[in-house]
Amino acid sequence: MDISIQRYWNLLLAYLRPQWRRALLLAVLLLASIALQLLNPQIVRYFIDTAGQGSATGSLLSAALLFLGVGLSNQVISACATYVGADVGWTATNRMRFDLARHCLGLDMAFHNDRTPGELIERIDGDITALSNFFSQFVIRIIGSGLLVLGVLALLYREDWRIGALLGVYFVISLLILNRTRSMAVAPTAEERQASADMYGFIEERLAGLDDIRANGGGPYVMWRFYEVMRHMFHKGRRAWMTRGLMWVIVITLFTIGDVLALGTGIHLFRTGAITLGTIYLFFQYTQIVWNIVDQLTQQLQDLQKAGASIGRVDELFRTEPVMRDGADAAIPDGPLGVRFENVTFAYGEQAILTSLTVGLKPGEVLGLLGRTGSGKTTLTRLLFRLYDVTSGTIRIGGVDIRDTRLHELRRRVGMVTQDVQLFHASVRDNLTFFNREIEDERIMEVIGELGLTGWYGSLPDGLDTQLTVGGGGLSAGEAQLLAFIRIFLQDPGLVILDEPSSKMDLATERLLERAMLKLLQDRTAIIIAHRLSTVARADSILVLDNGHVLEHGRRQLLAADPGSRFHALLKAGLHQEMA
Repeated sequence: MDISIQRYWNLLLAYLRPQWRRALLLAVLLLASIALQLLNPQIVRYFIDTAGQGSATGSLLSAALLFLGVGLSNQVISACATYVGADVGWTATNRMRFDLARHCLGLDMAFHNDRTPGELIERIDGDITALSNFFSQFVIRIIGSGLLVLGVLALLYREDWRIGALLGVYFVISLLILNRTRSMAVAPTAEERQASADMYGFIEERLAGLDDIRANGGGPYVMWRFYEVMRHMFHKGRRAWMTRGLMWVIVITLFTIGDVLALGTGIHLFRTGAITLGTIYLFFQYTQIVWNIVDQLTQQLQDLQKAGASIGRVDELFRTEPVMRDGADAAIPDGPLGVRFENVTFAYGEQAILTSLTVGLKPGEVLGLLGRTGSGKTTLTRLLFRLYDVTSGTIRIGGVDIRDTRLHELRRRVGMVTQDVQLFHASVRDNLTFFNREIEDERIMEVIGELGLTGWYGSLPDGLDTQLTVGGGGLSAGEAQLLAFIRIFLQDPGLVILDEPSSKMDLATERLLERAMLKLLQDRTAIIIAHRLSTVARADSILVLDNGHVLEHGRRQLLAADPGSRFHALLKAGLHQEMA
């Protein structure tokens, strides 16, 4: 995986430009630290030579105090640079996380079906975390290191051109060697990141299915698979670490050569009387600075290799384009919405789920949707939200082709209550409003009253501030569906889809739902996916699907009275199991 320098530069500009003031402050702090690093060896050289000449104690004391002052100042500046650098880095990476998460949320369901939530969490969080140092310090450190080297070489050249030239050649050769090894760990590091994503995806899936695993004795198999995933991650991680570690071997070798050159040349010049003992220390200390620069460059190059692997994986996600494109600005009308499926066919790959389906629903009408598992009921409703696009045909809502309107507008006008309501670890208020602070408490209480749920609300220990645990702990499945009803009412859509809303309720909660449902369905079009025939007693019409085809469609009362209809046969036999 070879990431171009232009890509690195474009990424830096995109995420550092909005915070250029803090980046500039960081540059000033690092440059000040560089200046102090160049100054201190000069002070020590002066101290050594002055002491060797037997000068007054006052001069030595002044030099010592100056040395301590410069050292303390450098520590303070370095601490400030570390703080500002972390702030810059995390601000940039958090913005990038936001951009990547928003991009992934806009991708098709097929993309999400092929990836586990754990893998995506690792891709969005783990990969971008590896870019923190790249954003906060890479360019500034590289530029600062270059300036520090130029300063060291200029000072050494002023002392003795031979030592300056020798150390300059050493540094150039070191850079050439490091540049040749710049990208060698990018591919292994990318494989290491993918192995980490696979591990998190595995853990997430198994935790989600923990009850089934325990109930069916799957623990030993899960642990064996976990061992295989961890072994794979270990091998990939070890290879990446060893490849990155090879750079340390190269640097240590270069460091040893640099020390030999500096000390050897210094001793030779001292013995010929060309330099003082303090100047030997100066040579050695500046050689150490150059070594520290090379060491920092090595770390930066290792960070760059990690960044390169992460940038490649992040770019892969950014390059993934949704097949389903947002529509134009066609507005869906207010009020109850008519629905029309016109010769709709939909397939997952080669498998047809719906075939040549043509059916209509008038504004304000309630449709009962029946069919066996796999008949296409759920798919039909998901098409209304454009979670998927039809393979062929047209779906119109309110007379508008749903591909001609914005996704946000479409999903604002269509609401759905599922059997498994998604609740968040947050207050009841935030669960009702999806964290929309613009919805006032007065409006929430008004809706609760309109739906006849004041008694249910009174059972909440802290009212709207009641905290729900992960998965809605503290609420029954029926109460969670009541909460979802309030959500839909706050959204005020013109079309509502109810997926067997009474399937998980006790009798008391079901009475609350019946009352709330009557209110919700007033002046709205509705589609009720039924697994029990009693659920569709309020439906105006019935649609029975079988293997993606319309088996039967008509007015509920007429079908119920027709001895030859499928619906009549189901009512007569009471076979609600067929609807499961």
